[in-house]
Amino acid sequence: MVDERVDIVISGGGVAGLTAAAVFGRAGFSVLCVDPAPPVTARDAEGSDLRTTAFLQPAQALLARAGLWERLEPHAAPLRIMRVVDAGGVEPVPRIVKDFDASEISDRPFGWNLPNWLLRREMVAHLEGMATVTFRPGTATTSLFTREAEARVGLSDGSRVRARLVIAADGRASPIREAAGIAVRTTRYGQKALAFAVTHPIPHENVSTEIHRSGGPFTLVPLPDFEGLPSSAVVWMEAGPEVARLAALPVCDFEAAMNARSCHLLGPLTLASRRTVWPIISQIADRMYAERVALVAEAAHVVPPIGAQGLNMSLADMRVLADLAEAAPDRLGERAMLETYHRKRHWEVVARVRGIDLLNRASMIAAQPLRDARAQALNALYSLAPVRKTLMQMGLGARG
Repeated sequence: MVDERVDIVISGGGVAGLTAAAVFGRAGFSVLCVDPAPPVTARDAEGSDLRTTAFLQPAQALLARAGLWERLEPHAAPLRIMRVVDAGGVEPVPRIVKDFDASEISDRPFGWNLPNWLLRREMVAHLEGMATVTFRPGTATTSLFTREAEARVGLSDGSRVRARLVIAADGRASPIREAAGIAVRTTRYGQKALAFAVTHPIPHENVSTEIHRSGGPFTLVPLPDFEGLPSSAVVWMEAGPEVARLAALPVCDFEAAMNARSCHLLGPLTLASRRTVWPIISQIADRMYAERVALVAEAAHVVPPIGAQGLNMSLADMRVLADLAEAAPDRLGERAMLETYHRKRHWEVVARVRGIDLLNRASMIAAQPLRDARAQALNALYSLAPVRKTLMQMGLGARG
């Protein structure tokens, strides 16, 4: 059997891997993207990902560069205000409400929110029209052999591919990362997250709302209207046993619990999808590269879903990697390129993982005096306009 040859093999066909395929294919590189599971591209299909992704401004620019944004924009809900609510008093009611308004730092929204299942649908359709990209769902990577000049990747269909660069976008348990011998450090919080969609009578007005009490944040992120009603995506983080209890409740009891936890900020919430459960960890790879291999997205770093940082960190990986590849296409995948990629990204990734870890721990606290201290800190930080603007710019990805 003659080995197939491409410039880049991408292991992983989630949102990160599909975006990488579009970015590098648009840049003129030949790309093969594989994933062991076909993408679920319908909202109500079994196994669909009901989480959403908020693409912040730098990530939106990368999607436009990849030719994807034109397809995605009609489905996107803009995020103009990030609202932080402290409801950590004795009763579950708002006691501090602070709005971080994008208009203070930009004439554009912070970002745009889209459902993950819809992202997969639109991205797969986009790749089908790209002559430089081949997407093979239902095909897994089974082996990796690298040498200075190239990488050889074995696939589950029995074929082998030779590439100048292998991009590991295959998740927190990345087979490529493991095959490359790169270690990871993992932090477990004992938390899980419920992800689902709701409708509500009060319009969200493009405000993303993060409500802090204990156990983790309850976050409402704007979606386009659903069946004629205002709609939001919800990520509800709690201790693992509590999430298991909530996930098993009858719908009427679950709606009562989520309405109490939402502080009724958008009126009565009505469940508008099934409930899905996701584990919460922090994880960071010791290195973001190996010989002929680059780690991106959750293969390189995992963070709790706070502040819309997860996939935006992932797209920042791809932006740096694509810039290096386009600047010197004849040196694609060489050690110097990958060392530069690691140097440009790893320090920032470490800083963000640590920062989000601290925010998550603060959101989990149950002791009343500590919850009071958290509320005072929020109030103090928000009251200082330069600090508030700096926090917003850092959230968008500005470097300090």
